[in-house]
Amino acid sequence: MRGTAGDRLLAHVQRLGEEHPPISVETVDFSVVDAAGLERRFGHVLDYMARVELEVDRNVLELTTMLPDPPEVDVIFYRDVWQPQETQHGLILDTLQQRLGRPPATTDLDRVGPKLRVLGALSHLPAFQDVCRMLYYLTGMSTERSAVLAYNLLHDGLADTGEQAIASTVVAPIRRQEPGHYAFYQLSARQLWSELAGWQRFLVRVMRRLSYAPVGVNNDEQRADFGDVMATLGIDEESDFAAQVTRVEMQLLWARDRGLRVPPYVARAFHDALEASRARAA
Repeated sequence: MRGTAGDRLLAHVQRLGEEHPPISVETVDFSVVDAAGLERRFGHVLDYMARVELEVDRNVLELTTMLPDPPEVDVIFYRDVWQPQETQHGLILDTLQQRLGRPPATTDLDRVGPKLRVLGALSHLPAFQDVCRMLYYLTGMSTERSAVLAYNLLHDGLADTGEQAIASTVVAPIRRQEPGHYAFYQLSARQLWSELAGWQRFLVRVMRRLSYAPVGVNNDEQRADFGDVMATLGIDEESDFAAQVTRVEMQLLWARDRGLRVPPYVARAFHDALEASRARAA
């Protein structure tokens, strides 16, 4: 990333690190009003969010595999800001769910799939690495925007049930750090998209369509788990959750398809998650 845009992005990352250090567990008030009720209503949501946050270690392995020569600002972001912050988010959420009597989150921290290894091999070609970087930024935007919206809904649900300590000292500090991550991905995506050649943009569209999945979904069981989270937080196919998650993606990749609210592959992924949840419940 060149010139002034790159300088602004680096300043943003440095500011994130300075103004938002990883949340200390000592600042959290884990007291609850109704442990059984909290576990029954939101336990599976806490577990899902804890797992996704804790799997940041695997995400970094995937990044270093997929992007063998990333820009320095990307490395500073995921090594010095994103990974330490997300790890603490996961530890706090996992501590909370264990205090409610649930088992610790089951995480996959070190598996890098064969498709990513192939992408990593191809990414030694700089032009193809830019395609992979764009996919990384798109995934980051979707993930972080989903997190912001989901934490907002969880915070409101906790407050409505009287669990004010958890809402204000667990969820509120975590959600406060997510928009800065989203801003990094959005700034990076807009800048890189403007630099891509036509054939690179075509590849990004094709590969995004084929690879998209909701945050944290890597298999059928997790797809149903995500559907459970959607149902608990009141996210259905009539809500604008998916539209908010993919707003910038629509602007960049699919500006020519102005009649669509969300890319079809996103709508299908959210629909399939809800259907998987309903089928498992039945």
